[in-house]
Amino acid sequence: MHSTLPTLANIHDAALTAKLQSTLDNKTKPQGSLGRLEGLALQIGQILGSATPVLEQPQMVVFAADHGLTARGVSAFPSDVTWQMVENFLAGGAAVSVLSKQNGIALTVVDCGVKHDFLAGLPAGATRPGLQVRKVAGAEAGTSDSSAGPAMTPAQCTAAMEQGRELVRGLPGNALLLGEMGIGNTSAASLILARLAGLDIAVCTGAGTGLDAPAVLRKTEVLREVLALHAAAVQPLDVLAAMGGFEIATMVGAVMQAAEERRVVVVDGFIASSAVVVAHALQPLVLQRCVFAHRSGERGHEFMLQHLGVQALLDLGLRLGEGSGAALAWPLLQSACTILRDMASFASAGVSEKSTDAVTA
Repeated sequence: MHSTLPTLANIHDAALTAKLQSTLDNKTKPQGSLGRLEGLALQIGQILGSATPVLEQPQMVVFAADHGLTARGVSAFPSDVTWQMVENFLAGGAAVSVLSKQNGIALTVVDCGVKHDFLAGLPAGATRPGLQVRKVAGAEAGTSDSSAGPAMTPAQCTAAMEQGRELVRGLPGNALLLGEMGIGNTSAASLILARLAGLDIAVCTGAGTGLDAPAVLRKTEVLREVLALHAAAVQPLDVLAAMGGFEIATMVGAVMQAAEERRVVVVDGFIASSAVVVAHALQPLVLQRCVFAHRSGERGHEFMLQHLGVQALLDLGLRLGEGSGAALAWPLLQSACTILRDMASFASAGVSEKSTDAVTA
């Protein structure tokens, strides 16, 4: 299973880092006064290998799939909402659709395993704009119920990751924004977090699409059953196959491919971060290429970010998914690059720098 994934190189370049830091320090401002925007500029410069980075043709990819575990009542919404929301994405009506359009981000929806035929009634070989059909397990199949057996076979897990890699290879640009859709996928993400971070499932489990407190307790007990059933699954890809979703596995492959190509990977919320948790367990250097858009209101997300040792850009109480938080954070990445490229230096602007012999009171 490991053979399909690339080995990531360390992209840290001490000379480039020093140049980027010097450039930021000599802008017409007190050093460090743009706070975390400066760290973001430094990271993007390192990822793209440039002291004057330019973000080009950003690609929002929404990975969609259904989850067999929904049969256990772990979601407030029926699984039909997955395919209905995919249609909403394609029609331009969803939050991620309008936010991507607002920010000039290309949007692609990938059917990784939705229980629906989006090409029904169309001639053989026909396609739909903005949709890629990359089903892993047949025409209308999501993952199996992970409370009864593995969600995916090892072969399906590998195939999904390879689909993700192939998808990214075919996309233009140097930035990948991660989105997802799949009723039941907060359960898969909670399971991945609990097992790979060694946390109790209760702290990893939240309301998802809007469960009330008693329903969250029932969901937690179902997930505890799943973890017990798959007690032997401890290696990252074994955990992914046993408990993940087709969309999460496809996202893992996409993240790894984007990281290998030194694209900036903008990670949305809880589900997208779960794919990065798996990728990080396989290749820790993946984090060099990842910008975490926001801290989700979904309970487990802050523990995910702590596990990875990262800080998100925004904290707006978002818990929609879809890539909505990644689209909202995108202007900050553009601003970071603009500061590096276009903001004047003290020398170029003729502005006096801080006096080195200033008297302190």
